[in-house]
Amino acid sequence: MRSVTYSMGISLDGYIVGPDGGFDWTAPDEDLFRFVTDELRGVGVHLMGRRLYETMLYWETADQDPALDAPMLQWAALWKPLPKVVFSTTLSAVQGQARLASGGLAEEIERLRAEPGEGDIAIGGARLAAQAAALDLIDEYRPRVHPVLVGGGIPFFPRSERRVDLELVESRTFPSGVVRLRYRVAR
Repeated sequence: MRSVTYSMGISLDGYIVGPDGGFDWTAPDEDLFRFVTDELRGVGVHLMGRRLYETMLYWETADQDPALDAPMLQWAALWKPLPKVVFSTTLSAVQGQARLASGGLAEEIERLRAEPGEGDIAIGGARLAAQAAALDLIDEYRPRVHPVLVGGGIPFFPRSERRVDLELVESRTFPSGVVRLRYRVAR
């Protein structure tokens, strides 16, 4: 069965964006960018909310940007054909390999797990991930912890009264001080 994973850059105090909505502190160095690119190779479909979808639209035409270097072009070449499912109540259409979700989150994940296919079902966006966590649908949490305190914003982890036990699968520290953690939900 395909795993549902949640992987994003976060501040040490647990936020994916700061109080001003900025996330410039998540810009990866060369080693981390290569790692994130390799991680993307293991994704079979990416689920996201409207905000993340709109942020990631750049990558649909990034291959036309003459300023991009080879590693970024490689990432764009992996991202562009990747199937994406967008959860939105305000969008009426999406571009590229994206489609609007036709059902609820649990229904979509159940359908994707039942379909033949390779690669993880990745969730992007804290709000969508919080919904998946509340429904106990996330199999692995993969935060990339950046050495910065932003003091508020949108949290990586949902604020709930529910305990979730995790098993450390791996950790890796990058020269920039970013620590990538991989936890499996203990079931």
